[in-house]
Amino acid sequence: MTRSSDGVAIREALATDWLAVARLLAELGRPDVLDEPDESSHERHYQDYLAREDTVGLVAMADGVVVGFVDVEFRRRLNFEEPQAWIPDLVVAEAARGRGAGVALLARAEELARQRGCFGLSLESANWREASHAFYLHTGWSDTGKSFTKSLSGKQWPPAPR
Repeated sequence: MTRSSDGVAIREALATDWLAVARLLAELGRPDVLDEPDESSHERHYQDYLAREDTVGLVAMADGVVVGFVDVEFRRRLNFEEPQAWIPDLVVAEAARGRGAGVALLARAEELARQRGCFGLSLESANWREASHAFYLHTGWSDTGKSFTKSLSGKQWPPAPR
């Protein structure tokens, strides 16, 4: 476990963090799967994800409570010898923002990516998440592209802004 100067502790996510992580992902705009008939299927997927060798999940703890989550996938890209680290999800509970959890999660993700010899980190962020964009720029990231999606299910994705 690593601890930031702000008192936020970062550790690897555990299977027992499922409820907290699911709540955070719903806060990010992902489907809220808690108390749904297929919740156990989502929980198993989360556990399988954590067990993969090409992924890592991290949680930020403040006062003994999970307040943030990031997951990182280490993927091979064509025409690159080194892997790339990709962050599918980064979320800090709204009530805990501005206390260093996001910075600490990204710092640990970067540290792990460097340890695995990655040539870079990438992530996407929805157009309307302007505060998140400012945060990424403030922490040394560059705005380098656009992300395009196409729904194959008829459901809007990403979801409409809240």
